[in-house]
Amino acid sequence: MRILYVCHRFPYPPKRGGKIRPFNMIRHFAESGHHVTVCSLARSAAEAEEAKGIAAHCRRFEIGQVKNPVQVLRMVARLPTTIPSSMGFFYSLDLDRRIRRLLSEETFDLIFVHCSSVAQYVEHVRDVPKILDFGDMDSQKWFEYGVSKPFPLSLGYRLEGAKLCREEKRLAGKFEFCTATTRAEWETLKGYGVDVETDWFPNGVDSSFFCPQDEGYDPDTICFVGRMDYYPNQECMFDFCANTLPALQARRPSLKLLIVGADPSKQVLDLARRQGVTVTGSVPDVRPYVRRSALMVAPLNIARGTQNKILEAMAMGVPVVTSRVAAGGVDAQADAHMLVGSSPAEYANAILRIVEDPKERARLAQAGRERMLSHHNWESSMERLDRIIERCLSRSPTTLRDSGLQPDPR
Repeated sequence: MRILYVCHRFPYPPKRGGKIRPFNMIRHFAESGHHVTVCSLARSAAEAEEAKGIAAHCRRFEIGQVKNPVQVLRMVARLPTTIPSSMGFFYSLDLDRRIRRLLSEETFDLIFVHCSSVAQYVEHVRDVPKILDFGDMDSQKWFEYGVSKPFPLSLGYRLEGAKLCREEKRLAGKFEFCTATTRAEWETLKGYGVDVETDWFPNGVDSSFFCPQDEGYDPDTICFVGRMDYYPNQECMFDFCANTLPALQARRPSLKLLIVGADPSKQVLDLARRQGVTVTGSVPDVRPYVRRSALMVAPLNIARGTQNKILEAMAMGVPVVTSRVAAGGVDAQADAHMLVGSSPAEYANAILRIVEDPKERARLAQAGRERMLSHHNWESSMERLDRIIERCLSRSPTTLRDSGLQPDPR
């Protein structure tokens, strides 16, 4: 099958959330014998150079290189219009021309789009079956920003949320099939009432790469992992350091917090002035930091979809204490596989429950790892995706026959 795959961030190397899901899909398609053409954006010459590593996993790729200052201007230009600013940030005239040329020169059996912000490149196509993988319903994240940001910024985020929500509904109607990352995101998608078939398939985790080691851990060290130029990560660490960490250190003065993640802002770096807090910045490998910690905290107040850092920690056999909203993106049960809280007191009690009881830590470590192996592995997720594609293509008998796939009996 010949697949045109369009995504908002170039999916190689798969080092961050927006790249991991599309990369695993592309790799799966290639390993299944399909011919994949990847089209996406790079925001620097260095990123474009790194992106060339995708060549081992696809037949062809096209990179639309953009510069952030220009993309920000594209966002601003859309502020007085009904078009979401997000669409401007992910638009490239060069990439648009490349995709249109590909569509005029080649015949594709399927167009697969990851993220609604790049659906604009192919929404006009009518003669090829199309699937839009929203991943997360981004409009809902903007609404959440509108609640947490101060006035008047909050108005801007709410406006963008409303514009993007309307655009998500419109775009969904331009595709034969739409998907999401979690059941919760799927429920939001279904709530739009669009007249297209929908489903969801989960993110997986590479449990052979993110695996336990025999090395010991420090019962007085906890960690947080995530890009520190990303507002939800910043906000939750500001909140945690101000309201939860002091209560923990009052009970356990030697407790230390590692904040591990690339591109910390000045405000995040300033957190290192607090007792026991270390801000690492970018590190070559997050695994040693997580494995030597008693647990990983993910007290996110703003979270959509699946937090890959939670999957990775659990796969490494490191217990996780997380918020209820972040836990909703993981196919695991509170208390059985991870601990969940919604207030500083609940977070503190859950953390102390683990650091003060090695047996409880061992129980959660084993249960979390086993849950990742059974419910968040890429093989089963990609099998689910294959069935979704079969359902989409079954509406086009010629395409289905040419692709070599068989109709889903459901």
